[in-house]
Amino acid sequence: MAAFLDRRDPENIEDSAERFEDRAGGWLDVMAAAKGLHPITRACMGYHLWSLAGLGRHGDQIEAAVTASRIATSDGSGAIFAPLAMAGAGGLRVSGLPPERLARWLDGMNSAILTAMRTLDDIEVWIGRAENVMAQLSGRTPVALRKVFTEWPLVSAPMAEAMTGASRAAVQRNLAWMEASGLIREVTGHGRYRMWKADLV
Repeated sequence: MAAFLDRRDPENIEDSAERFEDRAGGWLDVMAAAKGLHPITRACMGYHLWSLAGLGRHGDQIEAAVTASRIATSDGSGAIFAPLAMAGAGGLRVSGLPPERLARWLDGMNSAILTAMRTLDDIEVWIGRAENVMAQLSGRTPVALRKVFTEWPLVSAPMAEAMTGASRAAVQRNLAWMEASGLIREVTGHGRYRMWKADLV
């Protein structure tokens, strides 16, 4: 775990200080002891024990959340997709007793899954609208761009160019057309490093 997370103890660590390897080993031991719990419960447990074990840096919970998502999907009987952060930070809040934390975790998962399902429904509606509006366009670039916008929440021109295999000029021309047609909108507000997203209205 230390190598994967690129965590090293300082060279001048005191003999009395607990080493990262020991902290990680303690976390792994506790998680192994909880093997009988449902993967979603273990994911919640692992997330909340992460900082208590001293594995995070400066309050950074991204590693803990990623690790929790891997635990939740580890054996195929848990969640396949649980975008906890889509419903706000409630499910990831670190306070209260373990039953309260688990209840918030499950509520957060439920809310996030409903939010994700609504977003997927909106994307389906957008696909139908985009197909109708773009029917007058010829070539493969419009179809390829439409596919990119259904798969990615934010798209840059270089990303669209790489994913569609189209020329920079063709991508920029089609992005401008899609934006003018109300299918996509630019979200950065800058002249350079611009990003667009599907306008799901």
